[in-house]
Formats: sequence, C-alpha cells, structure tokens
Amino acid sequence: MKIVVAHGRYRSSAPSGENVLVDQETEALRTAGHQVVRFERDSDEITGWSLADKAMLPARSVWNGQARADLAALLETDRPDVLHLHNTFPLLSPSVLAATAQAGVPVVATVHNYKLLCASGDFFRAGAVCHDCAGGSVSPALVHGCYRGSRAATVPVTSSLLLHRDRWRRLVSAFVFISAAQRDAMRALGLPRERVFVKHNHVPDPGVSTTERQHAVVYVGRLDHAKGLPFLLRAWDELRRRRPGSGLRLHIVGGGPLEDEVRRWAEGHPSVDVRGTVSRAEAVRVLARGRAAVVPSQWEETFGLVAIEALAVGTAPLVSDHGSFPELVGADVGARFAPGSVTGLVDLLADVDDRPEVYLAKGSRGRRHYEESFGPERDVEELLEIYRFAVARPVTPGRR
Repeated sequence: MKIVVAHGRYRSSAPSGENVLVDQETEALRTAGHQVVRFERDSDEITGWSLADKAMLPARSVWNGQARADLAALLETDRPDVLHLHNTFPLLSPSVLAATAQAGVPVVATVHNYKLLCASGDFFRAGAVCHDCAGGSVSPALVHGCYRGSRAATVPVTSSLLLHRDRWRRLVSAFVFISAAQRDAMRALGLPRERVFVKHNHVPDPGVSTTERQHAVVYVGRLDHAKGLPFLLRAWDELRRRRPGSGLRLHIVGGGPLEDEVRRWAEGHPSVDVRGTVSRAEAVRVLARGRAAVVPSQWEETFGLVAIEALAVGTAPLVSDHGSFPELVGADVGARFAPGSVTGLVDLLADVDDRPEVYLAKGSRGRRHYEESFGPERDVEELLEIYRFAVARPVTPGRR
C-alpha cells in the first residue's frame, strides 16, 4: 500500500514516546514492503520563529491554512491509498482533515492520548487523575487553566475541541485507540462503534541479552509528576526506613522538569543512581540489567511503553493498577500496586529484595508474552487490516 503518515512532532527537549512509536510504525511498514510518505511539522521549529509568528501560534493550532494547503498538494502529487494521522497539535491542526476530504483520501487516526476531550491530554490535574471533562464539557478546563496552567493558553485548545469535534467524527474512516482502557475513557466522543479499533503499540525487539542482573530496580522515563517521580521518591524513602541494610538499588534514567529535584534528593541516598538522559539503546541496556522495572505513573497511561520495553528484555514491570496497565501486565509477568499507594509499592520493592528469583521467572515469561503480543510483525498485520477497512469507506470528496 501507499501510505501518508501525518504527524506533528513534539519538541526534542521533551522526549516523546509518541514520536518514537510513529517512527517505529513507519519503519515496520517500510520493512514489510509498503511505501510510506511522511508529512510532518516539528515543534523544534517554533524556537526560531519571529515574535509575530509565535503570537499567531494559538490561532494556527486551531486552523492552519498553510498546513492544509501543503498536505493538499502532497495528496494530489502522491495519491496515497490512505493517510495515517497522529498528532495534529499545534502545527498541523485539524485543517488537515479538510485536505483529505477534498482529495477523497481515507483517514486512519491513531489517538495516542486524551487530547480530543482533555485540554492537557492526560486527564491529570493538581497531582491527581481528573475526569471533569471526560463527559465532553470543556468548561472545567477553562476554569482551571488546564493547558500549561493558563486560562489564556487553554482557550484556543478548548476552542479547537469544540469547533472540530464534528469534523473528527465525519472525516475519519477509522479511529485507533492504543488500549481498551483509553477507548472506554473516551466514550463521550460518540464515535461510531464500527469505526473504532483497539491496537496496542508494538516495540521492536531490542536484541539485548544479558547474563548478569544487578540487585536493582530501574525507572526509565520522564521526570515529572504525572509519571510518578515524587511518589517513587517517597516510596524509596519508606523502603530505606524499613530496611536500612538492604542491598537493593534504584537506577533512574531520564530527564524532565523534576531532574534537579531528583538529583538533589539522590545526593542523600547512596542506594540511588541518577543517569539523566541517555540514548534509547543505553536505556534499554539499563532495563535489561534490573531485577524489575518500576512504572509508577499517576496519570492513567493510554499505553505503558516502558512496561512493554521491560517485558522485551525479560525484566518484570511493577506498575500502577490503572489506565492501560491492567490489560498489559498480568501477575504472571509482573506486578501491580494500587495507584498512589506508597505502601503498595514499598511492599513490592521489598518482595523484589527478598525474592529476586520470582521476578526473574516473571521476566522470562514476560519476554515470551512480548514475542506473542507486541512484536512488529503483528503490528503491521493489524495496521493493514485497519487500512483496508478505511479504504473500503473513504471520505466523500468535497466534504469539509
């Protein structure tokens, strides 16, 4: 097939799992022999814009006429079978749907987050899960200034949600949610059931083998509140209080807004190693050397990528028991703790300390689970099935 992949790339200063997954899917499709044309805008470009252009960004995030025109020209030239749409915010905007409708090209849209209902995209506010807008109203987001903590910045985001909700429903032939939990949390969108699919993300085989596991647990990810860093630090403090002589170590890999705070905290904890931002290959190697991977997300992850990366290297994930994790991580391959329960996580860490062989066995089973459920070959097969569905139900040319 000939596929156009449309994606607004997130800033490189804030490593994005979504960017990684788009790249992985594109490569998997090409490896399988399909022709992929990329239509992208990169948020790193914004840094070099003039003040006047930056001032226009909120309006462009609602409707970007230039992006629409550029995509229309590409569709006219390349004439793809289908367009696979990922992130439109802020540089593409839903205007690209008008271009696909005009060209009569069917659209498959992967919904990576909660952005079609939630201004911040994560159903997370003031350090806790928030479903105030899950019913379709945008008023709570405006009241709380949910996008970047600013009411002014939230206005264009919520305006786009309201203005384009019908356009999303009419002009997308197939919606792909990356977990059943995410699909269920977004039922208020009112999407036609027959056009809704659930397809878990795939993770390429890292090809990492290790003969030596350290007596350590590993955190890999962004260092922020939603990912659960303050929660993890509290749990580690409690573990060390309970077990001052424990040999279990904590490796923290990643960057983000809390990095300085995490490093200051780690200075008083000889059992903790903060690696900072490293290459993806090195992050995977650190995961492969751990007894377990800690994924303490406080927001309801739409897909727990790090948990699957841990399974791929045979490391058992310890995950919060909400969002997508219950459908991804069973007791045979990892362990779950109650969201926000410091005691629950500490009990699991103590169990890893006491019974590392149990978690080694879970990791071995997890590797087999990864091979059966999350490999790239399976991903391409599922994508093609959805593409064929969309091609059989194209948008009507000329509809805007």
